[in-house]
Amino acid sequence: MAKKAKIPEKYQVWINVRKRYHLSHAHIQMARELGMNPKKFGKIANHKQEPWKAPLAVFIEDLYFKRFGKKRPGEVKTIEQLAKAKQEKKAKRRKRRELEKQSVGPSADDTNPHSLSR
Repeated sequence: MAKKAKIPEKYQVWINVRKRYHLSHAHIQMARELGMNPKKFGKIANHKQEPWKAPLAVFIEDLYFKRFGKKRPGEVKTIEQLAKAKQEKKAKRRKRRELEKQSVGPSADDTNPHSLSR
């Protein structure tokens, strides 16, 4: 049975925010592109106590439109997809480094005659 990959904490925070504030994957991607802090969403989202505030999803869309001049990001990727892609990239890099170590063989210091200790 395959072991389920653990999602790193930096991505897990965004997943929790998405569930807590009922945001879509597009809203989360917009917020990440804007550089918003997910731990501060509680201050921004309390539109029930303060009726003059826009709902969090509308607020993010407005900021995104002001900054980038478009309503939605082009290709929407979920946090889970980002985490999986990062883990795959890390595994490829790890495998490539191991292959490079094996192909190089002994270190340059072992074959250098001038590095002999006296």
